[in-house]
Amino acid sequence: MHDVAVLGSLHLDIMVQAPDRPRRGETLAGTAWSQKCGGKGGNQAVEAARHGARTAMIGAVGDDAFGVRLLANLRAAGVDATQVAVRPGVDSGMSVAIVDPGGDYGAVIVSGVNLTLDAASVAAARAVIEGAAWLVLQQEVPDAANVAAARVARAAGRRVVLNAAPARPLSPALAALVDVLVVNAVEAEMLGAGAAADLSQAVTAATALLDSVPAAIVTAGGAGLAVARREEAPVLLPGHAVTVAGTHGAGDALIGALAARLAAGMALVAAAEYANAAAAALVATPEAERAALTPAATARLLQGRRGGAT
Repeated sequence: MHDVAVLGSLHLDIMVQAPDRPRRGETLAGTAWSQKCGGKGGNQAVEAARHGARTAMIGAVGDDAFGVRLLANLRAAGVDATQVAVRPGVDSGMSVAIVDPGGDYGAVIVSGVNLTLDAASVAAARAVIEGAAWLVLQQEVPDAANVAAARVARAAGRRVVLNAAPARPLSPALAALVDVLVVNAVEAEMLGAGAAADLSQAVTAATALLDSVPAAIVTAGGAGLAVARREEAPVLLPGHAVTVAGTHGAGDALIGALAARLAAGMALVAAAEYANAAAAALVATPEAERAALTPAATARLLQGRRGGAT
């Protein structure tokens, strides 16, 4: 049995350090590059496991060097990868992220084998989905796979978190199966909820999303996030003041930590408060040191907030 099942993407990320992201037709000289295991699904599974959840990953990789590395990373993080299919003759997913000196980034993904996830993939993982308290989904895999997985989860009395990223229209079939929707400012706006550049706008956007789902979380970068639920007053959770080492993966840290806390029985607002701190702890940690992060870093931020520190 698992606490959290994640159906989603696995990518090998190429991280490029550069003075800025190039404009159309421009070539910039970067300063360094590195590789890391990613994909929203893989990242969120690793983060859920980091925060104490027994986690299973449902996905696919190619029979290539990237796939070998992606599987090894999941296993090293304590994630059950038995439902990650290895597809011969299909390239593993990958991405290129250009990171500027301020730690912000832009990325391009090539989904590859992730696009092969379908109803058959879900059927093979039915027992894992039915045995997990929460199912976590994102939008780097086909909508049909997400809908099929959510139907299995809901039929078994389980609950569903959807991180609607990257932004694309939210299908009515999937929206009807979601318990908690999590989006950032860009995704909220693309879903028709309006801008969310600050916490005030995030509250308005989260409330607007309740027309589609029973609960919504809208993140506003370093400003924090807003939590809205039907028939309840929305809640604002300000961000933590940290020195930013890099923002890549912050949203995935939030989702993984949120799912872990929800699976442990924590109420939504308390789980979101924890996840907000977990994302801040990741952002404040240099990429090379993130593998060693533990929940203690999150606990220190929460303790500082409760003790009156910012």
